[in-house]
Amino acid sequence: MKSFVLSILFIGLMTLEGDVEVVKWPTLEQYIHQKNDKIKVINFWATWCKPCMEELPHFEKVHKHYKDQNVEVLLVSLDQASMKDKVKASLKKNDITAKVILLDEVDFNQWINQVDSTWSGSIPATLIVSKHNTSKQFYEKTFTHSQLEQLVHSLNP
Repeated sequence: MKSFVLSILFIGLMTLEGDVEVVKWPTLEQYIHQKNDKIKVINFWATWCKPCMEELPHFEKVHKHYKDQNVEVLLVSLDQASMKDKVKASLKKNDITAKVILLDEVDFNQWINQVDSTWSGSIPATLIVSKHNTSKQFYEKTFTHSQLEQLVHSLNP
């Protein structure tokens, strides 16, 4: 029951338009493992990462195109929690409306392998979780819009 309440609280907090919630790894981990009828596209990025910032609009387009089709985009900022205002300003500047959280964890080695054992820690990185959490795909690369669109379309025909 406690984990269900936390999931509802986490999802509710993420949907506050224009806000960026600061969360710890256990909250994100619970979201990743949550079983529901949505494909989760989870992108790890930071404002200081030029390739990350260049691909954010692609995730936004996917968010807008698929938001009513059981696809949920979550953008996970790896900036320091003290940079929350900078993150918010970057999102506003780029017209990003997808859900965004700021992961407040300084020891990346404690959670990176839990996202995917092959992840070196480089960003951008994207985790795709299938409906009902039956499979996961991990990509440590930058996506073009067409690559991302094809990937999501193949999972949600």
